[in-house]
Amino acid sequence: MVNPNRSGGGVGFSSSEFEDDYERPSKSEMKRQSDALQKLGKELVEAPRDRVKKVPMPEDVLDAILECQNITNHEGRRRQMQFIGKKMRTLDEAEVAAIQKAIDSWKGASKSETAAMHALERRREKLLADDNALTALLTEAPHLDVQHLRTLIRNARKEQAENKPPKAYREIFQILKQLEAAKHKPADDEDAADSEEDDE
Repeated sequence: MVNPNRSGGGVGFSSSEFEDDYERPSKSEMKRQSDALQKLGKELVEAPRDRVKKVPMPEDVLDAILECQNITNHEGRRRQMQFIGKKMRTLDEAEVAAIQKAIDSWKGASKSETAAMHALERRREKLLADDNALTALLTEAPHLDVQHLRTLIRNARKEQAENKPPKAYREIFQILKQLEAAKHKPADDEDAADSEEDDE
C-alpha cells in the first residue's frame, strides 16, 4: 500500500518552496552590491562638478550628488551620502554600467593629473621651506609678482603655524597650477602672447 504522506514526491513539503531562495541574491551578495553602489556614489561626489554633470544618470541622482558637494557639515554630508546610496540602488544595470564607464575613463586621464598635482604640491612645500625655491621659480617665470608671492609665502607659513584656514596656501597652489597650464598651451597661443609682449 502506498504511504499517503509520500504522495507528491516530498516529505510534507514540495520542492518548489526553495526555488525562490536560490533565485534571489544572498544577503552577503546584496551587501556587496550595495557597497559597490555606495562607493560609486562617493566617487561621483568627490569628482569635479563639471565632470559629474556630463555623466549619464537620472536627474534626481545627479541633483543628490551635486547637493552633497555643497554640504560642508560632516553629519549632513554623511546623511546625504546615505541618501545617494539609496538613490544609486534604484538604478538599473545599464545605468550603473554607464556611470562606471564614465568614472573609468576619468581614471585614465586622472592618473597623469594626480601625478602633476603632487608635483605642484611638492613645489609649494619647497617654496614654504626654502627661500631659494622662490628665486628658482622667478628665474623660470620672471613675469610673476615677486612681492605678492613673498606675502603669500609669509602668510601661508603663518597659517600653518597658527592652524588657520589655508587661504594663502591654496592661492600659491593656484599660481603654480596656472604657471604649469601656461607651459602646456599650444605653441600658437604662446606666439600670440609673445607678440603681445613685444608690443608693450
